[in-house]
Amino acid sequence: MLLACALAAMGVVTHAAEPALKTVFEGDFLVGAAVNRRQVEGSAAADVGIVRRHFNTITPENAMKWGPLQPRPGAYAFTEADRFVAFGEEHGMVLIGHTLVWHQQTPRWVFEDGEGGPASRELLLERMRDHIHTVVGRYRGRIRGWDVVNEALNDDGTMRQSPWFNLVGEDYLVKAFEFAREADPEAELYYNDYSLEGPRKRAGAVRLLRQLLDAGAKVTAVGLQGHYSLEHPSARQIEETLEAFIALGLRVMITELDVNVLPTPWGGGADVSVRLAADAKWNPYTDGLPADVERRLADRYAELFGIFLNHRHSLSRVTFWGVTDASSWLNNFPIRGRTNYPLLFGRDGRPKPAFEAVVALGRTSAPGSE
Repeated sequence: MLLACALAAMGVVTHAAEPALKTVFEGDFLVGAAVNRRQVEGSAAADVGIVRRHFNTITPENAMKWGPLQPRPGAYAFTEADRFVAFGEEHGMVLIGHTLVWHQQTPRWVFEDGEGGPASRELLLERMRDHIHTVVGRYRGRIRGWDVVNEALNDDGTMRQSPWFNLVGEDYLVKAFEFAREADPEAELYYNDYSLEGPRKRAGAVRLLRQLLDAGAKVTAVGLQGHYSLEHPSARQIEETLEAFIALGLRVMITELDVNVLPTPWGGGADVSVRLAADAKWNPYTDGLPADVERRLADRYAELFGIFLNHRHSLSRVTFWGVTDASSWLNNFPIRGRTNYPLLFGRDGRPKPAFEAVVALGRTSAPGSE
C-alpha cells in the first residue's frame, strides 16, 4: 500500500490486477520496449513503472548508436549506455545492443580521412573494428545480442549506397559481423531492417543473408523492425516474410514494433531521412483517437500477435519501439509535432483497448503450443 501511494504521488499509474505482458507471453517469446534516457534515469517515473511491470527485455533507443557513443575520434561517451545496462541488470532484463553499423546517426568524421576527403577502405575498416571491439567488448557477457548492421538495403532489395557500401564495398557487412564475433563470441548477432515484408526487399534480404552465411558470418537472427500501419503490410506478407527467413535456418525477431494510425503521405517505411512539412490534414486526431480507429488498432494488434504466436518456436522476441504513445518517435516522423497513438499504452500510461486485445489473445493460447 505504501509503495502504491508513493508511486501515485510520483504520477505513476498502477494497475494491480493488470496482467503483465511478459507473464502472458512467458514460454512464447520475450516482450520488450525501446527505452530512452529519461526512462533509464528514472525521471519518467510513469514509464519506468510500465517497463518494470510488463517487459523482460529492453533496447536503447539512441544511447548505443555511434553518434552518441563516439562523437569524436576516440572520445567515447559511455555514461548513458552504462546507465542503460545498469538499469536492465538491476531489473533482471535481457539487454539488446542497438546498433553498431548504420548509415544514420554516424558522425561525418567516421567516413573522412581527416583532410576533408573520403576515408580509404582500410581506414574505415580500422575505425569499424576499433568501435565494435570497444563497444561490444565493454559489455561482453552482459548484452545478449547486438543489431550489428542496420538497414543495409533499399526498398527494392538492392544494396543501399551508403558510405559504408561506397567506401568499403559490400563485404562491409561480413566484416562487421566478424568484428562483433571477435569482441564477444557468445553474443547473439542480428541483421535489422524495416519494410522487409515488401516482396522485393524480402528477396534482397534473403539473398544478402545467404551471402553472409556462406561467407561464414555468424548471424543469429533477423530483426523485422515492424513499423506497421493499420492496413499495411498484410498479414499474409508478414507470414511469408517470417517463413522466408526461418527457412534459412535463422531465428526471427520483431524489434521495433508500432502501428501508425495517422495518414502516411510519404508512402510508409521507416527511413529517418524522410522529412515532410506540417499540415493539419496529416494530423487529424489531436483531441484523441476516435472509437472506431481505436477498435481498428486493437484488431490490428490482435492480428499481429496471432501471427507472432503462430511462429513462436522460431520467433524469440517482440520489442515495441517506445513505452507509451507520448514517447513514440512517430509523433515526430516524418512530420514533427503530430499526435500519434501507435503503442499499447496511452499518454496517461494506461493500457489501451489494443493492450486488452493482445492480452486476451495471449491468454487463450497455451504457452509453447502450436
